[in-house]
Amino acid sequence: MKKAPIILFFFLFCAILASYAASAQERTSLYKTILHMDSVLFDAFNNHQIGVLQNVFSENVEFYHDRDGMGDYKTTISNFKKMFNSTPSLHRDLIAGTLDIYPLPGYGAVEYGEHRFTLIRDGQTFSSVYKFTSIWQWKDGQWKVTRMISVGH
Repeated sequence: MKKAPIILFFFLFCAILASYAASAQERTSLYKTILHMDSVLFDAFNNHQIGVLQNVFSENVEFYHDRDGMGDYKTTISNFKKMFNSTPSLHRDLIAGTLDIYPLPGYGAVEYGEHRFTLIRDGQTFSSVYKFTSIWQWKDGQWKVTRMISVGH
């Protein structure tokens, strides 16, 4: 009789460990996927690839910026074009160790972290660190940013 609770506890413990391992594996896979998408997005930014940016942002994107307010898709793409023309040396780097990614069940993922933007102007280098949050949606076999928040400017 006393063995039944011990056996039950053992099986319950094993089930919890298996569930945690599967959950951790899913989080690792999601982390790698969103990290890759972050790279796609900001490689396009760093190389001024407007076409790629147009494909990574959802047409219903809302881009929130603590200086400029909220912009829709058209405004966001237009702002990138203006930025590339006025600051061609502007470059973004993700700061290692700051990235966190969590699943949004039935929708996609939320990513937040810190990144450094560097600009060279008149031979001088300017660099600042900002915080960001991106909401990624998985829809029709594609990851797209539907919400982006950039703060700390």
